[in-house]
Amino acid sequence: MLIYFANSLFSNADRLYNQNLVAAIRKTYPEVEVYLPQENASINDKSAYGDAKMIAQADTDRVLKSQLLIAVLDGPVIDPGVAAEIGIAYAKQIPVLGLYTDSRRLGADNPQKLAALKQVAENQFAYINLYVAGLVKLNGEILTDEGTLVQRIGNYLA
Repeated sequence: MLIYFANSLFSNADRLYNQNLVAAIRKTYPEVEVYLPQENASINDKSAYGDAKMIAQADTDRVLKSQLLIAVLDGPVIDPGVAAEIGIAYAKQIPVLGLYTDSRRLGADNPQKLAALKQVAENQFAYINLYVAGLVKLNGEILTDEGTLVQRIGNYLA
């Protein structure tokens, strides 16, 4: 099985997070191949040169070969590359596990937070693009912690 791991990869924090979570997946499922785009130096060594077509072709080929896409949905907005990869996976009916750990999703039953929604500029909750979230939900699920994500991968192993 090939898993494609989609997340932003431009900050040290992102790269370390990706590296650590993919290491946990590889340790739990040693029989599974995980494609982590930041490990593809031919297109993602930012001190070298990889043009838009090279990057698009390399990553799209890997999405299309995968049997599962893991997509990190965190951030002020879903990373545009991740959103595109989700769209490709959806179009090809490749299951998607979204990971959304934003702590602002908590407190859905807090009356103060709910009342604040009626005030301008007092939304206490994070917004996630509903179209992209819908694509994930139509062909997979959105999980809220790494442990559950790693565990749930087992449901997709053939």
